[in-house]
Amino acid sequence: MRLRLVPTETAFDFFSKWKLWVGFSALLMVLSLAVFGLQGLNFGIDFRGGTTVRTESTTAIDVGAYRDAMAPLELGDISITEVFDPNFDEDQHVAMIRIQAQADGEAISGEVIETLRATLDGVAPGIKFVSVESVGPKVSGELVQTAILAVVLAISAVLVYIWLRFEWQFALGAVAALVHDVVLTIGIFAVLQIKFDLAIIAALLTIVGYSLNDTVVVFDRVRENLRRYKKKDLGEVLNLSINETLSRTVMTSVTTLLALISLYVLGGDVIRGFVFAMIWGVIVGTYSSIFVASTILLRLGVKRDWSKQVTTTGNQFSNIDA
Repeated sequence: MRLRLVPTETAFDFFSKWKLWVGFSALLMVLSLAVFGLQGLNFGIDFRGGTTVRTESTTAIDVGAYRDAMAPLELGDISITEVFDPNFDEDQHVAMIRIQAQADGEAISGEVIETLRATLDGVAPGIKFVSVESVGPKVSGELVQTAILAVVLAISAVLVYIWLRFEWQFALGAVAALVHDVVLTIGIFAVLQIKFDLAIIAALLTIVGYSLNDTVVVFDRVRENLRRYKKKDLGEVLNLSINETLSRTVMTSVTTLLALISLYVLGGDVIRGFVFAMIWGVIVGTYSSIFVASTILLRLGVKRDWSKQVTTTGNQFSNIDA
């Protein structure tokens, strides 16, 4: 017996209360921007500057032990990552320790470095500090600008791609959904004050791709049904198309969430922020592809081109659970 999260045939009316969905989404976006403006983000070392220490020892690295030993030093935000390389010797264990910029300067002092070395020597006898590098506020500011530019360019590329493949109404709907997802993700990070670093930027770009994938599947079916059902109005066609792809959308989202939740629970602190962003992004991305992108398309309307043949390429399996 096959598992189905959604019945084979559904007939939900997704647009009978479209004003409610649009209002709800707009309210969440306003609240997200308000919290971001008032409280800001909890930027990680990547965006605040600090000191990076590369260590090497013959003792296996215990990230938890390192963190516990460094806690009494009160150095603020600390990130510890073990480095793996097939060229390392069996007894060569390398770690990268990143420490946030201190209140009195952008780098920790030499005395603090020596204290840190002595502290970690108690955990890993004979530990060596191979290199100590500082990242100043100027470099961190450039990283912030580059991260913002990356997200803006990704959304702009989506706008152009959807415009060329479909029509400008589809493009605006897709971009509205992507902006909705990014703003809500930034908002939840501002509310919960989860550390925001370059890994989260990578998660945002991944969310953009995931949300776009869902939206394009729905829009492909919409375009196909617009040519097939010439007498149905746009609202009916949109409802039909979303219902036809609903099983695929739900199954894809649920299976992705199962993997992400497992990573969140078992993956440890290093990737927890990234995975949380992905979980949130999958949820809001699935929501926005149905209730935001399609609603924008409904309100803008779309020109029906009957000169082209109906094609099912790439869509014939969209309503099949995989």
